[in-house]
Amino acid sequence: MEETKWAIQVNDELENMADTTTEMERWKKRSIYKVPACVTDLNTKAYIPQAVSFGPYHHGKKHLNQMEEHKHRALLHFLKRCRKPIELFINALAQVVQELKDSYEPLDPVWKDDTSRFVQLMILDGCFMLEILRTSISVLDDYAPNDPIFSNHGKLYLMPFIKRDMLMLENQLPMLVLDRLVHVENNEAKDKEFVNKLILHFCSPNAHISEMGKCLHVLDVHRKSLLLENPRRKTRPRRSAGVINHASGDEIIRSAAELYEAGIRFKKSRSGSLKDISFTGGVLRLPVIVVDDATESMFLNLIAFERFHVGAGNEITSYIFFMDNIIDNAKDVALLHSSRIIQSAIGSDKAVAKLFNSLSKDITLDPYSSLDVVHKRVIDYCKKPSNQWRANLIHTYFRNPWAILSLIAAIFLFALTIAQTIYTIYPYYNQSPPSSPYHDFLPPSPVVSSKHNPPHH
Repeated sequence: MEETKWAIQVNDELENMADTTTEMERWKKRSIYKVPACVTDLNTKAYIPQAVSFGPYHHGKKHLNQMEEHKHRALLHFLKRCRKPIELFINALAQVVQELKDSYEPLDPVWKDDTSRFVQLMILDGCFMLEILRTSISVLDDYAPNDPIFSNHGKLYLMPFIKRDMLMLENQLPMLVLDRLVHVENNEAKDKEFVNKLILHFCSPNAHISEMGKCLHVLDVHRKSLLLENPRRKTRPRRSAGVINHASGDEIIRSAAELYEAGIRFKKSRSGSLKDISFTGGVLRLPVIVVDDATESMFLNLIAFERFHVGAGNEITSYIFFMDNIIDNAKDVALLHSSRIIQSAIGSDKAVAKLFNSLSKDITLDPYSSLDVVHKRVIDYCKKPSNQWRANLIHTYFRNPWAILSLIAAIFLFALTIAQTIYTIYPYYNQSPPSSPYHDFLPPSPVVSSKHNPPHH
């Protein structure tokens, strides 16, 4: 019977079941994930590459096949430039092929069983990715000046789309692939941060980060670059005074416009890190963010990576959740734009507000996130009546110079009125008492005798 066969199978698996340590090692190897339909259904286009595929998940898709020819051509340029036979690269990746396969969750049996085809895919896609990354730091003059990918024309019209595809979770290559290719190419002469710096310069050319540490893939490098502070502008962390209770789940932070009405001002953070959000003395500091056509896809894939990779952290998710709370409509975006916190390249403030509102759909926030303290401080500030009274006074009388002049004039006239009133009633209370009309009829005051003034007889 089928039930008996299944019972035997379960018992066999139970006897051979791995211990906790083995399971931990298994989960640690995974870094590239298929995004489930429950997530992609909200925005399918954000997770599917439109120009080029990297890795097995989207390889062979009809709309991406045109780029395969360019991948092969890039491989030939790569090999010719480094003057190394392709067998060296095949052997280098064959030594770690199981580790590369374990990076993907899940991996189709077609790729699991055909190791030769899998290694070929890693080399072809890895060399093409390295060629793309190098276009941001130098001119690859061994390509034709009218090359559709590696010419100035290609950089202008195709690279933005390739860059967006390189930041999709399902479209990643393990960092081990790029490291092995670079080591063979340069006889292991490059430092450990070489590939990280290539990726950083391609994705965030204005970032100044000297050391990234071990990274999993391009998306992971970009995530860390958004969270690491510029060492040149790094400030000492502020110490919290006392113990701050975590904000309860039913307390929602107000929108930017409402916070402004409550007396809170907005300023740029001292660094570009998305973790650098603080609230002190009625000032909420936020990092500058540039919103363009690739922002939505990038953040959705970063959120998905934090969601599926255990240990990645939740800083990007927390940032998006916080921004969604303070942005309800175009008015909030306009306020943050006037504070030079949001720089938009997608058109209207309404479009930016819609983008942030859509990013936070169906995300889960860690109640112990780094922004929980900021959340609690802002809520407590808004609850204090003295802050509300001061804010109403400022917004009512100090919105423009004419209102300030009117208030000063009113105070001055009020002071004059009080002074005039005091001047009028002061003499009345300080004048000598009037003489009595019956003074002449009163008997004389008795004279008190003294040894110094003897009485007269």
